[in-house]
Amino acid sequence: MAGSTTERQDTRPGANPFAEASWTTPFGLPPFERIAPEHYEPAFAEALTAHEAEIAAIARDPAAPTFANTVAALERSGQALKRVGATFFNVAGSHTNPDLQAVERVMAPRLARHRSALFLNPDLWARVSAVSEEGLSAEERRVLDRYRTLFRRAGADLAPADKERVAAINARLAELGTRFSQNLLADESAFVLPLEGEADLAGLPPFLRTAAARAAAERGLSGHVITLSRSLIEPFLVFSTRRDLRERAYTAWIRRGENGGETDNRAIIAETMRLRAERARLLGYESYAAFKLADTMAQTPEAAMALLRDVWGPARARAAAERDRLQEMVRREGGNFDLAAWDWRHYAEKLRKAEHDLDEGEIKPYLPLDGVIAASFDTAQRLFGLSFEEVSDVPRYHPDVRAWVVRDSDGSEIGLFLGDYFARASKRSGAWMSAFRSQERLTGEVKPIIVNVMNFAKGGEDEPALLSFDDARTLFHEFGHALHGLLSDVTYPLLAGTAVAGDFVELPSQLYEHWLEQPQVLRAHARHYRTAEPMPEALLQRMLAARTFNQGFATVEYTASAIVDLDLHLAQQEAEAGLDVPAFEAEALRRIAMPAEISMRHRSPHFAHIFSGEGYAAGYYSYLWSEVLDADAFDAFREAGDIFDPATAGRLREFVYGAGNLRDAREAYTAFRGRLPSIEPLLRKRGLMAA
Repeated sequence: MAGSTTERQDTRPGANPFAEASWTTPFGLPPFERIAPEHYEPAFAEALTAHEAEIAAIARDPAAPTFANTVAALERSGQALKRVGATFFNVAGSHTNPDLQAVERVMAPRLARHRSALFLNPDLWARVSAVSEEGLSAEERRVLDRYRTLFRRAGADLAPADKERVAAINARLAELGTRFSQNLLADESAFVLPLEGEADLAGLPPFLRTAAARAAAERGLSGHVITLSRSLIEPFLVFSTRRDLRERAYTAWIRRGENGGETDNRAIIAETMRLRAERARLLGYESYAAFKLADTMAQTPEAAMALLRDVWGPARARAAAERDRLQEMVRREGGNFDLAAWDWRHYAEKLRKAEHDLDEGEIKPYLPLDGVIAASFDTAQRLFGLSFEEVSDVPRYHPDVRAWVVRDSDGSEIGLFLGDYFARASKRSGAWMSAFRSQERLTGEVKPIIVNVMNFAKGGEDEPALLSFDDARTLFHEFGHALHGLLSDVTYPLLAGTAVAGDFVELPSQLYEHWLEQPQVLRAHARHYRTAEPMPEALLQRMLAARTFNQGFATVEYTASAIVDLDLHLAQQEAEAGLDVPAFEAEALRRIAMPAEISMRHRSPHFAHIFSGEGYAAGYYSYLWSEVLDADAFDAFREAGDIFDPATAGRLREFVYGAGNLRDAREAYTAFRGRLPSIEPLLRKRGLMAA
């Protein structure tokens, strides 16, 4: 492996595990118990030096450029850097500490400069440009095309001075994104709302009281506290009857990253916007949004914005009707106040109870974490023939992490799946899928190691974690991403798993959510955690009937965030001149007549999707774009008359879950479905057709 210094495992105290050529751990997992924060910087340094030497050798090869000695050689390079980076960034996101954060601040710009040096190398670009397509397989042509696209988009055709400037911008953006994330985690970790006495606990069901007590104990406090972990604050806003406490908690939640002092993100996002706009101009684009979307399924910001506007009108009308009903409920209860954002979830839950005889506390006992995991695994077995065997004798970066060996229908091993389900102060908020190792065949039969990370609240003493239906949907969503990584079946690393267009990557995850909502799946797996009795049929039907309840609110808070994201990244001149992002956000919301009672799902100072990195920058619309695809894609199973139809599932695996980036996204979807989708299934799914 590139960058290694020894062929034998060195287990001496203080020895750097990354200096070993390979790890003898089960499945080749990182030996987490032997890796200390001080090992990462020297490991990165050695791996970077090794990769630089490999790139130099490829660029200076005196032989005529071929696919084998240039593109395939690039794909084989940097193995040590991949190993160090995958280990570090997975742990830094899931179980960080001040020492790891210090390493991240140092390494983020250094790694960005290294990537820039690769894609701005004129000798390397000349060789990649000169490789002939003659005689190449379809996959090889795709890899070559993707590399050429990556080089051009990185600035390979720029003049030397502009290349230097782009490299400097990339390094600074990496530094800013790291600081943004760390500031956000600091704000989320610092806030606690003490609940002192029974009066402060009013309305809270037992599961939430248990979680709040656990949160207090974890911080060395007595009693109960609410933190800014979504698994605590959202149910608190639903159930607490103390309007004053709801307001305090909600205000803290929406002001993350905007509290002044060292953790304030407003200057960071202004500089980020300026640098993104400058780089887009240098690369020949009229805006950062135009640059970003040129390599997506949507292709242009106008196409993405058109979808958002098509949905915004019906969603806003639906939300207005929902608001009026909630305000009427406030009036009937004798409340002498206008509905506010911190009231919406509370009164929506009351209205759901009144209209559907349904409340979250009634559902959760039938959705224990293990039961929902079993449902996600069983769905994968019925669709794709996969089986999952839990294993315990594997290294793990935190005791809560669980591991399963994944096998195909013929019993062959596909890879390893890790689940890290519970919230903790050392973990960033949200839910995500990542990989410690991605599938490929170029350097051997490399099997993936995929991890799902979530932030559920633990259960009480001797009780399991109980999930809301939204929590269960999150688990299915992230497991859909995991299957995209596990089922990957490509030769070249560049094309593996989730390395697809940003507005296509959410299709496998959002499509997988559909199976959670199917009665036959719920009948089999929604069982009471104490009695193992199935969810009563009447409750199941009431729950499914309420699926589109409050969808105006949900669609508005998401779509507003997506519109503001695109508006920000279209504002080229304003960004380069210096943008007051919160003020711009407020004006953008005014233009679309954002309901006063609903806030964006992610306000700019804590919008990690678009400011902690560039993955979803000018791309938050992609969830809705992919939802057009997933709603239409699930209709293929309905049309077949079987939600587990083998032929449809076979095409889905071949062209979506297993195909990585072998094809353009439009081509891939058409190969599965026979055509491109329409918006009607999405509007029907969200209950917006009549709005």
